[in-house]
Amino acid sequence: MTGQTGAAAPNGAAAFTTAKPGRDGAAAATGPGLTVVTETARAKVNLCLHVTGRRADGYHLLDSLVVFPGIGDGLEARPAPGLSLEIDGPFAEGLSTGPDNLVLRAAETLRAAAFGGDGAGAPGAALRLTKRLPLASGIGGGSADAAAALRALNRLWRLKMDPAALEALALPLGADVPVCIASAPRRMTGIGEVLSDMPAPPACWMLLANPLQETPTPSVFKALTRRDNPPVPAPPAGADPSGLAAWLGARTRNDLAGPAEALRPDIARLRAALAAAPGALLARMSGSGATVFALFAAEAEAREAAAALPPPWWRAVARLGPPFGNGS
Repeated sequence: MTGQTGAAAPNGAAAFTTAKPGRDGAAAATGPGLTVVTETARAKVNLCLHVTGRRADGYHLLDSLVVFPGIGDGLEARPAPGLSLEIDGPFAEGLSTGPDNLVLRAAETLRAAAFGGDGAGAPGAALRLTKRLPLASGIGGGSADAAAALRALNRLWRLKMDPAALEALALPLGADVPVCIASAPRRMTGIGEVLSDMPAPPACWMLLANPLQETPTPSVFKALTRRDNPPVPAPPAGADPSGLAAWLGARTRNDLAGPAEALRPDIARLRAALAAAPGALLARMSGSGATVFALFAAEAEAREAAAALPPPWWRAVARLGPPFGNGS
């Protein structure tokens, strides 16, 4: 639930969007000696999130099942002297392109690890981030962007680091960044850094929606009244969309939903609207908010529910299910 910060989305950012088909981790040659590497920074959605404790240093212990639907930001990397970043897209406004940006921090981290701390003689890259996901929205946008930068530069610079090595480099950037390296279904425990396999969710459709209200993660955690909740039970294997949604609704929760909805009442209104949509199997907030997701067995029902939402709210429809992951 770490991420980039910036101003609210500009006018028009709430326009309906949908995932475009394509292969993650594509690379295209655009001329002699010039290669452009592209990655999709997929949204990270918490199907459930239990807060199970708190460490002495103040970090909260979590237990969460996360998935990566086919929607996200785009990242492009091409050879260039030094490291630079430009940002476009509907949610670019207010984001810094300076060294504090998580994408550039990831690039510097990888370059230092591969070529030495001073960067002397190291290759550079011109990075372009297309920001399609709302800011501070509980779907790991900033973390996914940083992970996409690590993957893209690993390939552009031909480093051949395996995913485990990239995950180790990712952790100091934020607890959510390692899980975004593979962008595959995972169970996250500890502060989010302990990753284990979970049964793959069935192929279905996910509607993501956001009332375009940034929800600061520290404020949500501060509002928690209980920090020793039970962990997530073992998830079912082989469930169909209805079975998965029924299990999630009966056996799991998002412990941050109550505090977030108290801070931003529109989250509760959005969740109620999605829950009432025809065909919706489950409606729940992701992460620390304000994004809410709903699961549908049929694409048409997800799109009808998206179209019925008020125009100011952002919404996106994406497929959930295999194939998972990004190139590395």
